[in-house]
Amino acid sequence: MRKMIILLFIICGFTPLLWATDGCNQERLSPEEFRAKQEAYIIEKAGLTKEEAAKFFPVYFELQDKKKALNDKAWNMLRKGKDEKTTEAQYGEILEDVYDARIASDELEKSYYQKFKKILSNKKIFLVQRAEMRFHRELLKGMNRKEGSGHKDKK
Repeated sequence: MRKMIILLFIICGFTPLLWATDGCNQERLSPEEFRAKQEAYIIEKAGLTKEEAAKFFPVYFELQDKKKALNDKAWNMLRKGKDEKTTEAQYGEILEDVYDARIASDELEKSYYQKFKKILSNKKIFLVQRAEMRFHRELLKGMNRKEGSGHKDKK
């Protein structure tokens, strides 16, 4: 379960960086377009009603925004380690800050689970999380297919 939560954190944290595919054409989606596709996918796969979706997604995207801010903080810390003059002590501080951001993200996720329970049943929350992971997996598969066909075209 812990591994699933960590995987979910990683996937969600990198959401804005992902390339989305639409059929065979790969395009860079705006954050609004990405969210619209993600929302439609989750609604379909989790079987959310219009009423449930209307209540759930504002809270869901609020969580995503907060997690993105934590992820950005972690990435900024990791970038500090690129400097060749970084000392061992500084690497330790960087890692502490990165781990603190990850823990804060997990705690945030758990606090939003409490909010989600006021909107959806546990089963639907589970279905939403599964749909979210599948959505990201499909995006990554689409990227890999596109990259694979790109390499073939270059030969």
